[in-house]
This record gives sequence, structure tokens and C-alpha cells, in this order.
Amino acid sequence: MTRRGAYAKGIAKREEILTTALDVVAAHGYRRASVRELAEAVGLSAAGLLHYFDSKEELFTAILRKRDEHDQQTYGSEDADIDMLLTVIRHNATVPGLVQLYAQLAVEAVDPEHPAHAFFRERTEALQEQFRAAVVRAQEDGEIRADLDPAWVATSVQALSDGLQSLWLLDPGIDMAAHIEKFLDALRPGEGAAA
Repeated sequence: MTRRGAYAKGIAKREEILTTALDVVAAHGYRRASVRELAEAVGLSAAGLLHYFDSKEELFTAILRKRDEHDQQTYGSEDADIDMLLTVIRHNATVPGLVQLYAQLAVEAVDPEHPAHAFFRERTEALQEQFRAAVVRAQEDGEIRADLDPAWVATSVQALSDGLQSLWLLDPGIDMAAHIEKFLDALRPGEGAAA
């Protein structure tokens, strides 16, 4: 019984750490949100915080997982659509620290040995499948040209989204959602387009 109680407390503390870390990283960014600062925010030492995670990289990967979980609960379901994507992108403009964390870890995670590598592979595959399905539905509704490969559209939108995040970090005046909307508008059926 004691072990089970300790395990439940550990899970609860880990959730508290991640929830608090979302706010700290959103406000201060990846570089300025140190393990020490995150630990202090939840009343732990840096060593105490890392007791719940194998490394700083695993901690930051867990923060991104928590962000995705939060976004899924707040903005959409498994049946994500184009409007939900645009809503999330607009929200990202309000949390620059999390966008910075995502962009930084995404680059580092191309190394198969990086602790975030599997997270980014799985996330990319899941988003590709969700968005491909959203494109198919949009094609069936006549909102996107039927002659376009849904996988190509999904890959293009994800690449555009990730690239725009990097540009936006350099120039916060860029309206990421407006650029994606303009790209999607170019995919809409027009005069003479295949139906």
C-alpha cells in the first residue's frame, strides 16, 4: 500500500511539475527557463526535480507532450480539421517560449540518439495522419481541390507551419496563421479546377 501511495504521489508531482513548467517556459522561453527555475516554481531543488525525469532533455520533451495534450483537450479532438490547426497556430503566437522550445528541440531531435527523437517522429506521424484525414474531408466538402494528394497537402502544411514558427521567432510581426490560410486558399477549387 505504501508503494502504491508513493507511486500516485510521484505521478501527481510529475503532473504538477509539467503544468507549472508550461507556464514558466511559455513566459520565459527555453533558454531562460533553467532546471533550477522550474524546480523552484514547484518547491524542489534541481536534483529533486530531475528525480522525476532522466535528463533535462527528457523534462523538456515531457513539457512538449504536456503542451500537445493541453492543446488537444482545449482546441480539438482526434478529428482535427483545418480550422483547429489555425486556432492552435494563433494560440502559439501567445506562447513564444513554448514555440522556442519546440523549434529548438525539433532541430536537436534529428539526432536518433536524442531523447526527443522518438517524440518528434511519433508526433509528426500522428499529425500527418490527422491532417491528411482533415484534407480528405475538406476535399469531400469541396473546400480543397480533389486533384491534390492529401498526403502532399498535409506534409506541405506541416512544413510551412514549422518554418513559419522559426521565422516568427525572428520576427514576431509575422502572422503565421494568415500565411497558412493564404496557402490553403490557393488549394481551393476555382474556375476550371478538377473536381
